[in-house]
Amino acid sequence: MHDKPVALVTGANKGIGLQIAKDLAEHGLTVLVGSRDLARGRTAAESVGGDARAIQLDVTDQVSIAAAAERILDELGRLDVLVNNAGIAHAGKPGRSLAEVAESGRPSVASLDEVRAVFETNVFGVIAVTQAMLPLLREAPAARIVNVSSGSGSLTFNADPSNPRRAIFGAVYAPSKTALNAITLAFAVELESTGIKVNAAAPGFTATDLNNFEGTRTVQQAAREPVRLALLGPDGPTGTFSSDDGPLPW
Repeated sequence: MHDKPVALVTGANKGIGLQIAKDLAEHGLTVLVGSRDLARGRTAAESVGGDARAIQLDVTDQVSIAAAAERILDELGRLDVLVNNAGIAHAGKPGRSLAEVAESGRPSVASLDEVRAVFETNVFGVIAVTQAMLPLLREAPAARIVNVSSGSGSLTFNADPSNPRRAIFGAVYAPSKTALNAITLAFAVELESTGIKVNAAAPGFTATDLNNFEGTRTVQQAAREPVRLALLGPDGPTGTFSSDDGPLPW
């Protein structure tokens, strides 16, 4: 078995995922840089430094997920941290502005194909990867699962008429994060007796290609909460939703 903790970060070849990988590597973990494109993953892993290794992983492809789990078992024999970071905001043409994405995502006009595509990555992909990695995580002395969510998925926030972003609560991205929060809690409840801690982190409105770089936070700021949750001690919580400002309402 590998002699130090191992973390897998999905969608880690760029953006917030890449920064999470860098931060975990700085804490001394072996970091598996998950990427749909292995070549891009290798380039990203080189930039991470420390003991970072690229791993091909498409969260929408069961064959890819199974192969990744088998490789981790064969090469390292352990997995201590799973960060489900891979996500998409829409399935339309790249480079669309936030305003365009919000308009096309209104419930009255949203494409069901796009809703399905976004849920396939943001929700079903998280379930599939977590299920595949659980046998390894169950063997870890203090396993942690972190799901990268979004404040836009908070039903409490979006039910508040004073929320300035309420108008863009559509039928695509935000509900996928609401569903992800529910899945986070479901896993936390099931795994509570095992000591595996499962939490959701909201990175904030971060400048990445997810929002055509219209966000206002840096990836360094966005990675803080996912990394904190990935490194929780034995007294840390499970089944929570939080940002680096503190707890968030479901």
